[in-house]
Amino acid sequence: MVADSDSNIAWHRVQLKKNRAELKALETARFTIGEIASSKRNGQTQKAAADLKRKIAQSERVIADHDKRTRRPLGTDMQSLSNGSWSHWDAYTNQQQRKAGPRSPGRG
Repeated sequence: MVADSDSNIAWHRVQLKKNRAELKALETARFTIGEIASSKRNGQTQKAAADLKRKIAQSERVIADHDKRTRRPLGTDMQSLSNGSWSHWDAYTNQQQRKAGPRSPGRG
């Protein structure tokens, strides 16, 4: 996995992995052990599974949005590269230049 410079995205990636593992364990236990359809525990299990699915979907949306804004195009053929969005490709460089101030005419 690639290290993230944005701590919020890194947190969501960790939560996504953790919540997927919890959901898998919960569903595996539900089918391995079995539950009575009308039991109180069954309602709690369904609520916990729904909550985990909601958290997973939220983290996936945040990560997908971040990746859409920051990832470089993966295709290397001329058609893919020409159709890709390059507006954020050098976002870090542009940000550093803004902090440093305007460039002097003598610099290339």
